[in-house]
Amino acid sequence: MPSAPSPEGKRILVATPRGYCAGVDRAVDAVEKALKLYGTPVYVRKEIVHNKFVVETLSARGAIFVDDTDEVPEGARVVFSAHGVSPEVHEQAERRQLQTIDATCPLVTKVHKQAVRFAGEDYDILLIGHTGHEEVEGTYGEAPSHIQIVNGPEDVATVQVRDPDRVAWISQTTLSVDETMAIVRALRERFPNLIDPPSDNICYATQNRQVAVKKMAPESDVVITVGSANSSNSVRLMEVALEAGAGASYRVDKADELQTEWFEGARTVGVTSGASVPEILVRDVVEALKRMGYTEVIPVTTVQEDVHFSLPKNLRADLKAVGVEPDRPHRTRSVGERGRVSNARGTGNIARES
Repeated sequence: MPSAPSPEGKRILVATPRGYCAGVDRAVDAVEKALKLYGTPVYVRKEIVHNKFVVETLSARGAIFVDDTDEVPEGARVVFSAHGVSPEVHEQAERRQLQTIDATCPLVTKVHKQAVRFAGEDYDILLIGHTGHEEVEGTYGEAPSHIQIVNGPEDVATVQVRDPDRVAWISQTTLSVDETMAIVRALRERFPNLIDPPSDNICYATQNRQVAVKKMAPESDVVITVGSANSSNSVRLMEVALEAGAGASYRVDKADELQTEWFEGARTVGVTSGASVPEILVRDVVEALKRMGYTEVIPVTTVQEDVHFSLPKNLRADLKAVGVEPDRPHRTRSVGERGRVSNARGTGNIARES
């Protein structure tokens, strides 16, 4: 457990793991490499990941973000975001002869395949997730005639199925583990033969970040989660911190959103970040807290991640064709020695920000 603060000192607990997951790293790297390889414009359907800083930085480098496929000129190049898209979007892109780079997180693709499999076996599928979230829209689009979205416990009583013995559940990958399993338990009370997905739907990074926050929160008077408001996993981290015993919990996009009144009487501040947040934003928050007198920085580590996803196949092929090694070695993000925050990813772009 983190050490107790000295009588005169104020401390920062920095969670590890935090920040970029492998799927986000892959998606951001795909846009950056596409811009370097093909030049501008490179269109991106929706936000490549749910982080304002990342989107603004890529926009400044020439990426053009659009809400819909029909906003992309015919024949142009477009990147699909990490959240995934429905078959209908793929068909729209094909009709418009778009050159697509599919940066869907492989863990989201896995959930899509589970939906297709369950639908093929004619199960009613209960998709636990948030209506309107891009990931949920993409998964739902795989089997709309078989899927019902369950937003929360309040939806469980209204679920209607054809055969209560042929019901399966899947979920959005960025939810709170505890909340999701509470919904599953409620669903199982209605449908005792409810079928589980063949493997975890909530991604490793979401789970790992929540575990780290749970370890840190009981020691924290305040927990700061760095992440954007539309980032589901960042919002969940803020909620998990409160549930795990933090005195207060706040979310910021960047350091200048910190409010001094949040820290009145606080001796220990925990810091974490969502899976789409570059490390530079965490560093800025830590530095801002140091200026408030929180001079001791202590890592709180629960696991070291070493996960890497290869770039989309067609982008890898085009990079190899011009003699560029498509996939850089993956090195995990870490907290360094006491008193400083470090990132082992190196420098050069926002996918590797240190």
